Amino acid sequence: MPRLRELGLRIGDLDAGPSNSIADVGAVTVGHVTVWRDEPVVRTGVTAIVPARVDGLFREPIPAGVAVLNGAGELTGSLQIREWGTLDTSVYLASTMAVGRVFDGAVAVAIEADPAVGVDDVVIPVVGECDDSWLSDARTVHVEAEDAGRAVAAATAEVAEGAVGAGTGMVAFGRKAGIGTASRLVPDLDCTVGVLVLANFGFARELRVDGVPVGRLLDAPVAERPPRPAGSCIVVGAIDAPLGPHQLERVARRAGLGLARTGSTATHGSGEIFLAFATEGRRAREERRARIAVDVVPDAALNPLFTATVDATEEAVLNALWAAPSVTGRDGHVAPALPHDDLLELLSAYRRLAP
Repeated sequence: MPRLRELGLRIGDLDAGPSNSIADVGAVTVGHVTVWRDEPVVRTGVTAIVPARVDGLFREPIPAGVAVLNGAGELTGSLQIREWGTLDTSVYLASTMAVGRVFDGAVAVAIEADPAVGVDDVVIPVVGECDDSWLSDARTVHVEAEDAGRAVAAATAEVAEGAVGAGTGMVAFGRKAGIGTASRLVPDLDCTVGVLVLANFGFARELRVDGVPVGRLLDAPVAERPPRPAGSCIVVGAIDAPLGPHQLERVARRAGLGLARTGSTATHGSGEIFLAFATEGRRAREERRARIAVDVVPDAALNPLFTATVDATEEAVLNALWAAPSVTGRDGHVAPALPHDDLLELLSAYRRLAP
């Protein structure tokens, strides 16, 4: 199925990478494990973003930064990232009450990858969550600890979107959503910014697509998500540029502007938590420093990265909505798909689709 960009929607002025996904950055791959059952009704899963070789992350952590727009959510390991500015595990996404089980599985992945884990030092895996309980039975944790390892093993540069992995039971703007991804090329710095979102936020009337208030113009969804203080969006950004932790935190913070463009207001009970990492580890940075006099991007040169992050985040949310089919979940709750034809007609009328 063609994605929105292939149909003429262009968010911002920067070009997308070859796959228009987070996998356009370095060696980043993404894997999903989807759990779908009908008795009880389960619509959930696990997603793993693997930033580099799993067996190298513990010995050579990569630079990372974290930012929070609204903190009604969880990203384990975020305190250590803020303190040390490094990431030493893959990034896992799951449903809210499955965080502990996925954390256990992530520890097992790290131990298997490097025998020094738990001997020389310990790891605090990074696990982010959103609440999928409107579509999925949450009273029982339906993912297994081993699903973390299965997601890593399944990781590929072809990133599936929509109702897959951790996105299986997620709803955004009253429509079925979930996993979305996008990328931007930054020629000024000769690098790429890639973004992956777990989209589970917003009310139907708030949805905007490239500034068009489609949420107010489209027919109301069949079953509007109940107006309760819930939701959330985890945004993971990857950059193949030599950035320091404080710079990555600044880049991560800009993801909130991308969410705002889609209609997010970061409601009281919603968790908007952002992580950005650079794919170049400490050893590679030291080798670069030995070859090149100046190897770090100056703070004053970050503006193109900010722009790329905002644009890619906005498009990643739209891609999650575009890719997801209608899903019926627990208690007969329905998360309808975004109506493609109606949306394209509106975007055409507002001259948002390029020839």
